[in-house]
Amino acid sequence: MTAIFDVLTMGRIGVDVYPLQVGVSLRQVESFGKYLGGSPTNVAVAAARYGRRSAVITRTGQDPFGEYLHDALRGFGVDDRFVTAVPGLPTPVTFCEIFPPDNFPLYFYRYPKAPDLEIRPEELDLDAIRAARVFWVTVTGLSQEPSRGATFAALEARAKSGVTILDLDYRPQFWSSREEARPLVQRALEQVTVAVGNLDECDTAVGEREPRAAAQALADRGVEVVVVKQGPKGVLARDGQTEVEVPPVPVEVVNGLGAGDAFGGALCHGLLAGWELERLMRFANAAGALVASRLACADAMPEAGEVEALLEEAVNAG
Repeated sequence: MTAIFDVLTMGRIGVDVYPLQVGVSLRQVESFGKYLGGSPTNVAVAAARYGRRSAVITRTGQDPFGEYLHDALRGFGVDDRFVTAVPGLPTPVTFCEIFPPDNFPLYFYRYPKAPDLEIRPEELDLDAIRAARVFWVTVTGLSQEPSRGATFAALEARAKSGVTILDLDYRPQFWSSREEARPLVQRALEQVTVAVGNLDECDTAVGEREPRAAAQALADRGVEVVVVKQGPKGVLARDGQTEVEVPPVPVEVVNGLGAGDAFGGALCHGLLAGWELERLMRFANAAGALVASRLACADAMPEAGEVEALLEEAVNAG
């Protein structure tokens, strides 16, 4: 019998190793925390925090870090049945430096190749992919084979059913150039119902950095719900009937990494709940703000009550 998930994500996973000293270069850091990481994995965790039945399709190394990731997923209530090991490849580790409010350099150790880029088309549970209420893929998954072929195989099987989301998630270190990525991203856009990304990622996807022009170009590719993140200017979203622009929720930033994943999990939750666009964007913005005010990513994902409390606090302060 096919498992039916509320949210099924596919792509990157790894161990985030974050310094416990803020404002200090890795050269001087003396102690670190170890956390579950990887953008689509964090999105699944964030959705699970809202009571959504979540799972992730990915691969780890066959090593203690890989085993830790299984433990962490289960601890967060995320189904790990589609997480398999790749012998001979180490589980990726990502370090960051924390210089609030807006400088968080990332150092990816995904050598010689990340296991999550070894997801293969023939290993996919296409029935589970078709059945999921929300299916989430990322541009990083398009950066190398066989993950690229697997991502397109999943999207073709999905056939734009339900809510099918592409996280534009362009990371320059995973590609030879923006020009290499663009045609692959555009091919994927034609197979999804929702696209979400920041202005730089929109530039990669459709060659536009102006928010409304980017939103229109994404919609012209057949995307039904477009979300364009504008940093300190907030979020622009449109769904065919409505366009909204929602300002960010002010918080004291500790670590901006993971805020986008919190936004993504909240986006999945609100879409499943059938919320109107402005409420959805305000909730997702607040979820992202909460994680930005905390050190970790997956461990920091909020519950619905925390998000609603921050929203109420922002309204009262305004």
